[in-house]
Amino acid sequence: MRTDVTFPSGGLTLAGHLYTPDGVDGVDAAVGPAVVVGHPGSGVKEQAAGLYARRLADRGFIALAFDAAYQGESAGEPRGLEDPGQRVEDLKAAVSFLTTRNEVDPERIGVLGICASGGYTLSAAATDHRIRAVGTVSAVDISRQFRLGADGSQDPAVFQGMLDAAAQARSAEARGEGVQRFGLFPATEEEARQAGPHVFEGWDYYCAPRARHPRSAKALTWSSVDRIAGFDAFVRVGLIAPRPLMMIVGREAVTSWMSVHAFQHARGPKELVWIDGAVHVDLYDKDEYVTPAVARLTDFFRSHLTPAREDDRLASAV
Repeated sequence: MRTDVTFPSGGLTLAGHLYTPDGVDGVDAAVGPAVVVGHPGSGVKEQAAGLYARRLADRGFIALAFDAAYQGESAGEPRGLEDPGQRVEDLKAAVSFLTTRNEVDPERIGVLGICASGGYTLSAAATDHRIRAVGTVSAVDISRQFRLGADGSQDPAVFQGMLDAAAQARSAEARGEGVQRFGLFPATEEEARQAGPHVFEGWDYYCAPRARHPRSAKALTWSSVDRIAGFDAFVRVGLIAPRPLMMIVGREAVTSWMSVHAFQHARGPKELVWIDGAVHVDLYDKDEYVTPAVARLTDFFRSHLTPAREDDRLASAV
């Protein structure tokens, strides 16, 4: 069952979809485990995040997919702002919201981040001990992707040029010339194919009938760029330990090096799961890849979002 919900984050109201199990064997109808699901950069809750949330609800979890601030149905101006600090706060706010729900056990909350939210999830979990288990799918650090490119080989001059443009855009906005934005995708399929496989993957998902949504971001504000430049999603990944981490990666994804980097710097219980044949965006919606990913996540969250033992509760109360 899906319920439309709203909750606050840093003074803004976020819009979400709360998925709850319906007729699933073995589910405690009164209080159960929950998972926050963060959407990819430029995505919305109706796309990949909603798909994973629905699949997890089918398997007995309460799952919350939501739109980041400044995007989708959530509040915030200017529209299309990508603010990593706010995105991390949004995930923590989603956890706070779940702790207020009668059907959620606040001691059994996990977070799943997809693409850019994979990086944001690592950052949020590092400093929020309410998050008991962390999963990612096609995780990237948005700063590394902008600075180094999806495959890590981008000429540094490219990003320096973007910072130049961002600085000029801030000055233009100060002169009253309105919000300055840049497009995320080529205008046509032909242009997307010419730009390379990874660009076409994104275009095919966000701009073609396969998964496009009228509220998904097709452009970001230039003021997002210098915010992104100063962020590092992986710098505190070691703080997640001793809580468990599972990172799911497509074997053919050009972005896989970022998940590998984060995984190598994580401590404590951790597992890197490779999905054979999948590129980065395949894990957003293609059933032959999503199904095994959800199966692994289900086992992971079931293992680690378990009820606290009575002796553990007594020990924590002393």
